[in-house]
Amino acid sequence: MPEPITVRVTVNGKRFEQRCEPRKLLVDFLREDLGLTGTHVGCEHGVCGACTILFNGEAVRSCIMLAVQADGAELGTIEGLAEDGEFHPLQQAFHENHGLQCGFCTPGVLMLALDFLRLNPSPTDQEIREAISAVLCRCTGYRDIVRSIAAAAGKMRTARTR
Repeated sequence: MPEPITVRVTVNGKRFEQRCEPRKLLVDFLREDLGLTGTHVGCEHGVCGACTILFNGEAVRSCIMLAVQADGAELGTIEGLAEDGEFHPLQQAFHENHGLQCGFCTPGVLMLALDFLRLNPSPTDQEIREAISAVLCRCTGYRDIVRSIAAAAGKMRTARTR
């Protein structure tokens, strides 16, 4: 069995230093070693997107990365989205527009949408549909998810201009 390796990451602004097996997946490291269970494990092949997190600000699938690959990185998970007990505009928009069903895909959708809206703050519905095609939702036709992301884009643009 290989020797454990120390992984140092900053997750949602908090530094962590943890030893793990070199072959441990990042999603498992987050859930099992750091206790951040909001990142969900779906297909474990990088197809469904349920495990999407931010890796140095960009959306990535944590089920196809090793924890050791994240050494020194800044990670963002669903647990870090709300601040001081207040929903992030994305979370608020999902709440107001019924953008979630069972909630299994929601953390991945929100993290992907956060990166997407950083790159495209004024997306069309078609652009939103294309962006979220990277995360599978088995409960819905995506209409309310698209509507939620569009509403969040408006809220986030307004917040930036103040």
